[in-house]
Amino acid sequence: MTITGAWQRTARGAGLLAADGSVTASIFAEMSALAGRTGSINLGQGFPDEDGPAEVLDAARQAISDGVNQYPPGRGDPILLDAISRHQQRFYGLAVDPATEILVTAGATEALAATILALLEPGDEVVTFEPFYDAYGGLIALGGGIHRTVPLHAPSFQPDESELRAAITDRTRLILINNPHNPTGTVFSAETLALIVDLAHRHNALIVTDEVYEHLTFGVPHIPLTTLPGAAERTITISSAGKTFNTTGWKIGWLSAPAPIVTAILAVKQFLSYVNGAPFQPAIARGLDLPDTFYSGIAADLAAKRDLLATGLRAAGFEITVPQGSYFIVADAQSLGYAEGAEFCRALPELAGVVGVPLSAFTSPDHRHRYASLVRFAYCKRVEVLEQAARQLAALSAR
Repeated sequence: MTITGAWQRTARGAGLLAADGSVTASIFAEMSALAGRTGSINLGQGFPDEDGPAEVLDAARQAISDGVNQYPPGRGDPILLDAISRHQQRFYGLAVDPATEILVTAGATEALAATILALLEPGDEVVTFEPFYDAYGGLIALGGGIHRTVPLHAPSFQPDESELRAAITDRTRLILINNPHNPTGTVFSAETLALIVDLAHRHNALIVTDEVYEHLTFGVPHIPLTTLPGAAERTITISSAGKTFNTTGWKIGWLSAPAPIVTAILAVKQFLSYVNGAPFQPAIARGLDLPDTFYSGIAADLAAKRDLLATGLRAAGFEITVPQGSYFIVADAQSLGYAEGAEFCRALPELAGVVGVPLSAFTSPDHRHRYASLVRFAYCKRVEVLEQAARQLAALSAR
């Protein structure tokens, strides 16, 4: 029996629909399975291997003991809504109404899904940078949108202004950016962000900004796009607790936007997860109120891990791009004689006992050639794991 439906365009948009119509495993699943079979160090998937701060974990346990185990309010627990509002004011000087301008979601992915499904009409165009987080392609397709991309140019992974101007037109409904950027680790300049705001006004587009790595930048400030002149009225800002507090499995995310936009998104979100994570919401509120030393500390710790892995990659003979933020570093397998990053990643467990992910997994067929030899490695792991990976990768230079 042939199963038709929206799943096909969703899988196609995410690059998971094979020519025969079957669904293929994502490269992340393939590489994680390869790591498991070979006993290799998995630097392919972007999740930490250490728990978050004790204050946050203890608050979740206390909430469970206190009976916070049933449905929370549809917009989110008021304790968390208030904490998000305080966070936006404290770090960015933004006044966000917790009652009308914030929505708690099942992770940033549900925030993205609800936003895209709520605001797209079939045939609307959505512009993203490329490489792009794979969920973007699937969700745009699920919403009936047309995905347009603007390539990021190595080694800095910044966009070309003329290409950005050409991609955003009167057909553009949403401009979706990820800053700091996954998979490249770049942080976009204030000039690029300002141009996006200008083009959004010129073409009457809305901006969706995915800022889940907002507290994980190194030597450069995070600039929320909504703080720029003219941006707040048309910007949906998305973030989550997973990357900041090492709680990716809790799936507590949120978005903020002008009240009418939040209401429109809630109309869709309530029929997705409805609500989620009741005892985790006050725990994340506790985390958002942690002192500044916590936030500076997590960035400093991650920067040290980045540098540790970068040293190992250079010793192995890779040319690398040192990231300004996020969990990820990009290395060029061409330096070791591999023109195809996917081929290299499949060979790497045998060569060095390490797993990475080809950057081509984050690209469309039209632009895949631009990134064919590039590989993404995650450094959000324990120091001893990264030290071992660096030693094993360095052995590649002897081959």
